[in-house]
Amino acid sequence: MAGEITLSDSPGKALKKWRMSFDIPQGVLSEHLDVSPSVISDYESGRRKSPGTAVVGKIVDTILSIDEANGGKYINQFAKILYSDIDDDVIYDMHEYASPVPLEKFTAAIGCNTVCGSLDQPIFGYTVINSINAITQLSANEFNRIYGWSTERALIFTDVSSGKSPMVAIRVTPFKPRCVILQGIEAEIVHPLVPKMAEKDRITVLCTMMDIDRIVNVLREEKW
Repeated sequence: MAGEITLSDSPGKALKKWRMSFDIPQGVLSEHLDVSPSVISDYESGRRKSPGTAVVGKIVDTILSIDEANGGKYINQFAKILYSDIDDDVIYDMHEYASPVPLEKFTAAIGCNTVCGSLDQPIFGYTVINSINAITQLSANEFNRIYGWSTERALIFTDVSSGKSPMVAIRVTPFKPRCVILQGIEAEIVHPLVPKMAEKDRITVLCTMMDIDRIVNVLREEKW
């Protein structure tokens, strides 16, 4: 959600779409954000400069919090759409963060080494993916669902041989993650095309040799 709003050519329209999808009036959203209703109206109409990543993250967090307080009706509906028909052997784990997590801290927790890109940026979630099964089993539309609620996340591809295949799959789909982590490979073994593709889409790429089960356990236990 946050990624779509931030990356949209019309962020205000994307914000309005998601607010209405959760059936939240402007006044209710503005009250929870402690701003005037005119602020939300100005964002949605384009009269006010598009909100930055931090503001969008706060708005998305507030929308989800309002729905959760009302029983999570729309969260559950969207979750069914996102996760249905994707086998457990494709997505091992997926999680959304209510507030931004520094990428540097996130990657340090699972023993990553940088291949290319900056660590000075936040993420709002992660997905642990079986790289071979995702590439061979998912259609283009299904592949996009690995982004969950936001593209501002880390995609952790497991059991990769060179890292080329996951990056090619990302390259030909419309959404781009903030970070790709290649599991089971040393940085010096990564295919030379990987950083070239990553730089075109401004994706940070890292490697980790940590065991898959340990990665999942560490990330689930970490409170940041």
